[in-house]
Amino acid sequence: MSAHPAIPFVDLSPVHREAGVEIEDAVLRVIRSRRFVLGPEVEAFEEEFARAVDVRHCVGVDSGTSALRLALQSLGIGPGDEVITTPFTFIATVEAIRQTGARAVLADVDPLTWNLDPQAAEDAITHRTRAILPVHLHGRPVDLGVFEDICHRNGLFLVEDAAQAHLASSRGRKCGSVGEAGCFSFYPGKNLGAVGEGGAVTTNDPQVAKRVRMLRDFGSERKYEHILQGGTNARLESIQAAALRAKLPHLEDWTVRRVALADLYRKSLAGLPIDLPAPVGQGDRHVWHVFAVAHRERDRLRQRMLEAGVETSSHYPVPLHLQPACAHLGGIRGDFPVAESIASRNLSLPFWVGMPDSAVSRVVESLAEALRSS
Repeated sequence: MSAHPAIPFVDLSPVHREAGVEIEDAVLRVIRSRRFVLGPEVEAFEEEFARAVDVRHCVGVDSGTSALRLALQSLGIGPGDEVITTPFTFIATVEAIRQTGARAVLADVDPLTWNLDPQAAEDAITHRTRAILPVHLHGRPVDLGVFEDICHRNGLFLVEDAAQAHLASSRGRKCGSVGEAGCFSFYPGKNLGAVGEGGAVTTNDPQVAKRVRMLRDFGSERKYEHILQGGTNARLESIQAAALRAKLPHLEDWTVRRVALADLYRKSLAGLPIDLPAPVGQGDRHVWHVFAVAHRERDRLRQRMLEAGVETSSHYPVPLHLQPACAHLGGIRGDFPVAESIASRNLSLPFWVGMPDSAVSRVVESLAEALRSS
């Protein structure tokens, strides 16, 4: 078997070929300007991304993790508070809560969507709960209307983890535009990726935007005048903002192509003995950061497919309550059976903008052959 799979799990080359000239020009523009942190490029990107997400304000930060942490801090969440979220996500969601001094409270996921179960989240509310933080997993929107109602009835903040959900929509409303704050990541592999690290907080609340702007820059509004406690260095670099500005005009086209690729996968996989999340509802838009299926022999399938030259992945094979780094939450096996089941079975298939139909056919054939040999 070759050290380099014939079909990699992801390939960013097509995207960077399409926008390569614009990206290189943008980076050179920043170098020539000698404005490397914040400044006009960041301000321009914030305005452009705010329009794309249908919000009044966007604040660029240095990562998706910082976006989550600063959004929570801007709402006054800290020690003694609880924030409800999902155990089936990347650890950054829980780590950002921990960094504020608050406690993450986990609730199980919906077996049909793999997203945070609204009823489980509501059942987890206590007198210490200040916010619910659902994740739009794999680019699939949670039902924001339901979470909005739960938060309204219980006097809670709704903060969206939209790190994987650029241009996704719930009932016709853009992810990142419904809660008190939306939190995005621009890690290079994301649907809208920088050429390094980057993130953003989106909001319609001018006070939230103002506080996040201050917190990302050591709690200051003017240089050497530090007002807010808990501030840090989480500023977005100008080169990252410029690269994102170059890629942003392509994002809608890339998203349409992701949806078409996912449709082809679903059609091609029909009849195979695997599980897939249920289709999204009318008015929802899944933007397919990841295309995942589920099978009880996931690990064996991964190995057989790799032997056939097809690289796969698994997002996320160990739920957060069973991670050693989250032992402080006191979780044990059996606490969240749905999340545990999906985590043990999920298999992420190769998926990227520009992936040819022939590659999809080969992936499906490889999976079918691995299933037959089970």
